[in-house]
Amino acid sequence: MISYKDAGVDIDAGNSFVENIKPLVKSTAVPGVLGGIGSFAGAFELPKGYNEPVLLAATDGVGTKLKLAIDSGIHNTVGIDLVAMCVNDLICNFGTPSFFLDYYATGKLEVEVATNVVAGIAEGCRQAECALIGGETAEMPGMYAKEDYDLAGFAVGVAEKNEMDRVSRVKAGQKLIALPSSGLHSNGFSLARKVLFEKMGMQFDDEFEGKPLIETLLRPTNIYVKTFKALKDKIVALAHITGGGIVENLPRVLPDHLYAEVQKSSIKTLPIFDLIGKHVEEEEMFRAFNMGVGMILVVEEQDVEDVLATAEGSYIIGEIKEGEKKAVLV
Repeated sequence: MISYKDAGVDIDAGNSFVENIKPLVKSTAVPGVLGGIGSFAGAFELPKGYNEPVLLAATDGVGTKLKLAIDSGIHNTVGIDLVAMCVNDLICNFGTPSFFLDYYATGKLEVEVATNVVAGIAEGCRQAECALIGGETAEMPGMYAKEDYDLAGFAVGVAEKNEMDRVSRVKAGQKLIALPSSGLHSNGFSLARKVLFEKMGMQFDDEFEGKPLIETLLRPTNIYVKTFKALKDKIVALAHITGGGIVENLPRVLPDHLYAEVQKSSIKTLPIFDLIGKHVEEEEMFRAFNMGVGMILVVEEQDVEDVLATAEGSYIIGEIKEGEKKAVLV
């Protein structure tokens, strides 16, 4: 007789994994969580205090950054990236993240690897002050190579209906403030891998900025939720700088009659981008990478000083002007 395990799916390993992650899930609990994991769905009570609450949802993955985690055997940070890519989008619509779910698919469930991944997800949820209330683990031999896995994340938050439209609040003369990224975040890794490992022949353990290169590449995406909460009343709009860079993401918060002028010389580009940029045209760099800017805030001039004092590492990079909708690097 043939068992499910003979076919490549280990139910016992799955049960062991669930037991491992129970304390991790519990560590993310926030007010509103109803029950624990193990049921058919996660439950979260709508928060009080909203006049017209609107549910917001965002989903994303980590992209080919996962390949570096798999090849290097470092699995405890990509979960932070997964949460970050979702919750950083939510706050751009003035949504406060409430809860998160994950989907983990692999060829063969390695309990220790999967536990490390979820430990990262739990850490990301703690940073974002939202609860991990459920997820799905799929063991799919024949679909994925044994050591490979893929991740998807789903964040849900709540916004006040009359606060969601940020575009109409953007006016000429408002200032652009950059929140620094930690590195590549979770975008542009296909290009980065091609340049660093194929073109330049670098290795994971090559020294870069005083540490192995792989540490810089796997540095987790910054989560900006706490900054958003602290500055919510002083933010006109936010743009999460992900795939497409500043030039494609910043226009998403602009009305048709305004453009964003960004001072290229003001951008505090990180050394990893200088390294990659030796083999990539500058225009392509700004389309593929965040170039050191993880989030851009649109702020009234009178609020700039308070924002700069509150948001660690923030700095002015430009302003809003009258003209055709676009982001211009000057």
